[in-house]
Amino acid sequence: MIRNYDPAISSNLQIILTYSGLHAVWFYRISHQLWQLNLKLLAHLCSQWGRLITGVEIHPGAQIGRRLLIDHGSGTVIGETAIIGDDVILYHGVTLGSTHHALGDTSRRHPKIGNHTLIGAHATILGNITIGNHVKIGAATVVLHDVPSHVTIVGNPAHILHKNPNI
Repeated sequence: MIRNYDPAISSNLQIILTYSGLHAVWFYRISHQLWQLNLKLLAHLCSQWGRLITGVEIHPGAQIGRRLLIDHGSGTVIGETAIIGDDVILYHGVTLGSTHHALGDTSRRHPKIGNHTLIGAHATILGNITIGNHVKIGAATVVLHDVPSHVTIVGNPAHILHKNPNI
């Protein structure tokens, strides 16, 4: 997916050695396995090591689908109860965060992102909300409410710019 998406990539070796978004996902996959084995401290240590190296913070409890692409990922944050579908693209500085924190709260506090969604640089998506499939979220957009499938949203607060019926 990375090679098809980024024309600046000249080889698979370049992707493996230099693509920090890919490295962040690898760290996440390892830390998530540790999380599922109830090795929470090791999971957090692995996650934090990945954050130090890549600049991307992904909580090991998050659920991430296949082929997540984090392009120029520095500053990206994905919270504990976030759910990300397949074939999602995140640009740098994206936050999938919570609007509240209650000690011991294990309910979903972070967004659920649908499949084939693109989230622009520095977009902030907060709370227990659902973003539909095939959604485009503009740079610096602040999303606090559910978003239907097949739309482009922009602004603060987010509003639908147009529907994308051909996607």
